[in-house]
Amino acid sequence: MIAERPICIAGAGSIGCYVGGALVAAGRRVSMLARRRVIDEMHGHGLRLTSFEGLDRTIAADRLALSDDPAIFAQVGIILVTVKSADTAAVAELIARHAPNDTAVVSLQNGVGNVAVLRERLPNHRVLGGMVAFNVMAMGDGRIHRATSGDIVIARDAAGTAAALSVDHLAVRATDNIDGVQWGKLLVNLNNALNALSGLPLRTQLAQHEWRRLFADQMAEGLAVLKAEGIRPVSPTPIPAGLTPHLLRLPNGLFNALLGRTMKIDANARSSMWEDLQRGRRTEVDYLQGVIVQLAAQHGIDAPLARRVMALVKDAEAGGGSPGLTAAQIRG
Repeated sequence: MIAERPICIAGAGSIGCYVGGALVAAGRRVSMLARRRVIDEMHGHGLRLTSFEGLDRTIAADRLALSDDPAIFAQVGIILVTVKSADTAAVAELIARHAPNDTAVVSLQNGVGNVAVLRERLPNHRVLGGMVAFNVMAMGDGRIHRATSGDIVIARDAAGTAAALSVDHLAVRATDNIDGVQWGKLLVNLNNALNALSGLPLRTQLAQHEWRRLFADQMAEGLAVLKAEGIRPVSPTPIPAGLTPHLLRLPNGLFNALLGRTMKIDANARSSMWEDLQRGRRTEVDYLQGVIVQLAAQHGIDAPLARRVMALVKDAEAGGGSPGLTAAQIRG
């Protein structure tokens, strides 16, 4: 039975380590494909899971099945893909080579194109789309910190994969419209680049009206492009996608009151794109703002904010680290 076989994390970075660690803590058999740097860190310190809600659980190194050898895909029942979007095709080739054909493959990645890439290269596997609504940060010395609220959502299937993955500190829900959910998350993730360029903690950034107006204008630009494409995004928050720009433009007092009811954010939370810039890694801006720019061009729509933000992130990638820009500087 697939459900009785181990679960494998394909790409144990921040999200992958948190998801894998929560499953291990719940007693599930889990293996993780990771880079040597991550393996050495976890072997030296174990895996410590913390969260804004007060979770603090350390999993001893000898309970972690970590490897940089894709042969660990053999005999697994579910593979959770958590690599960056640029690495999707490469990891799909490894899965095709090493995993049984009846292994379920679940994409827990940013962006909207990863499922199509996985299905193209894994025609014999059941591939499910997914969305991770919360933010996770790698704090060093084996500590992985969940900094915001939210659940994981994956496509509903007859095998009940969502329910099989849902454990304490890792709620997983099924949806009949994963495409809409992923597009809704892409709109929210447009702020990843703004946060990375600002260098501010997310909560500090969102507390400032000028930053929220910039985020709102970016979302409105994205919503116009998606409407032209005939896409109806599903918001990852209780606020409908079409209303979110209006919420962001509210005065500080009203916004903070509403945000407190819909989302919890750790004081030190920052976007994964900020972390990528700080660590000198390539970002996923091509799979976020880049998607909006591409669709806009197809429909003859101008998307100046998406183009501007994309260019600034590319400059920051070359420069190394967050440039600490103001909202006015990003607007140009």
